[in-house]
Amino acid sequence: MNKKLMNGEIPLNFKKNPYERIQWHDDVEDPVTGEIIEEGTPFMSEYANNFEWGIFNAYRFLNEMYRQMERMRVQMELDGRVPGNSGTFADTLDGSSNKIILDKAMTDIIEAVIIGTTTLKVASVNGFAPFTQVTIFDDLHSEDVIITEIGTDSIKVQALKNAYKKGAKVARSNVTVDTVNAEMGVGDWQTYNVELVEVV
Repeated sequence: MNKKLMNGEIPLNFKKNPYERIQWHDDVEDPVTGEIIEEGTPFMSEYANNFEWGIFNAYRFLNEMYRQMERMRVQMELDGRVPGNSGTFADTLDGSSNKIILDKAMTDIIEAVIIGTTTLKVASVNGFAPFTQVTIFDDLHSEDVIITEIGTDSIKVQALKNAYKKGAKVARSNVTVDTVNAEMGVGDWQTYNVELVEVV
């Protein structure tokens, strides 16, 4: 058999049906003696995998088609409400490119701070700008403040209403986007236990 059987994921930009169908044949038996005159199609793992990958890739294609139709539906609905909008303020949370981009700038506070602090020493200032709002949070507290000034290794903000631990986060958006389930969830602050091992 010269058919090209599926054995993994395939590109979704195909122009013809990529699935090569197998024509199955039964054994041909002598009705009197029961002897097999002609053998039918053998059941082999490569044929079974062709089934499985064919089904898997078909569902991948259906999911991609659904995402594209969902984006078109949202864009059409927005155009009906705000002519000329062209879906600028829509995001179907499927990981596809969009006209608006989620600002994921985030950094760590490298020294614990107390209530009333206005200068935060941070690991990085990349992605942050004056007069933008950020969320500061750890495992106990959270608040939104406005950045007033950006230094080389610090960020000045409005006076804090809470105290924060070393390692607390400063983020433009404390959100996690799940592109598989097309959902937006709340990000979390995590702690880790580090065990030091002597290297000889």
